[in-house]
Amino acid sequence: MRQVPCEFMMWNGLPVIRREITECIINNFELNQKETARKLGVTPAAVCQYLSKKRGKIKIIDEEILKEINLSAKRIIEDDGNSVVTETCRLCKILRSKGIFSFFCNACDSDE
Repeated sequence: MRQVPCEFMMWNGLPVIRREITECIINNFELNQKETARKLGVTPAAVCQYLSKKRGKIKIIDEEILKEINLSAKRIIEDDGNSVVTETCRLCKILRSKGIFSFFCNACDSDE
């Protein structure tokens, strides 16, 4: 059975988004791993795996996307983690529109 595009993004895109946000929060906003985990609604062990690149192995290098990730990280911190879902979905749409993962999930764009 073929994987549904959102399922593909859940397994492949979400870890990349979370890793990028995690790195941004720790490096740019100076929260520790435990605080970052609480803001993102994940375990400290997950944060450790994002930082060690055991999860979300693809590195984003597009400057526009990195600016959006930084904006999302800032919103998540300021909103005490309440905007994690909104910001994750927003970043997913940006990654798809930029062609990241598009080879695997062309059908994702049909809902926009």
